[in-house]
Amino acid sequence: MDQRDDGDVRAVAPATPGRVVDASKLDLAAAERATRDLLRAVGADADAPDLLETPRRVAASFAELLTPAEFGATVFPNEGYDELVLVRDIAFQTLCMHHLLPFHGVAHVAYLPGDSIIGLSKLARVVEFFARDLQLQERMTVQIADWLEQELAPRGVGVVLSAEHMCMTIRGVRKPGARTVTSALRGSLRDDARTRQEFFSLVG
Repeated sequence: MDQRDDGDVRAVAPATPGRVVDASKLDLAAAERATRDLLRAVGADADAPDLLETPRRVAASFAELLTPAEFGATVFPNEGYDELVLVRDIAFQTLCMHHLLPFHGVAHVAYLPGDSIIGLSKLARVVEFFARDLQLQERMTVQIADWLEQELAPRGVGVVLSAEHMCMTIRGVRKPGARTVTSALRGSLRDDARTRQEFFSLVG
């Protein structure tokens, strides 16, 4: 963390905290070649007019989906607030690492402040940061909670993700509308029944 003259502290999300993809090693030309090979492997005519630009578009799409935006998480001294801070319904989309198909949903992120509070928009940014990877929902839930615990040293953290997985809805079992819910609790939100109940009640 860096202390600023105005008393703010800026905590910068680490570049690769347990990430699967190192975005700095993206090779768009290789991704285009691989996409062209995949089209041929599934029986498509990769030289058909409508498919000529598909490899470039696919490579660019993966680059966008897998490249996180670095951000500075502005942290302020806490001036006595001791109740839950919760941001609900943070929309996200990411790629399932097992099938390379999207899953998308919402994140609910809460913490019980200790000595510091964080800019509210940064709770959305940390969700976005971890979504830009090849992901498992369980893993992403824990990553968000761990980051908040490490950077804020709060009295408690609660994260709930609710998502629909295309690998369940358009293939395999084919159950559109089925949602997966995962949670990660830390500190008082895990150990104190009243606080835990308040969090889940607010999340709905």
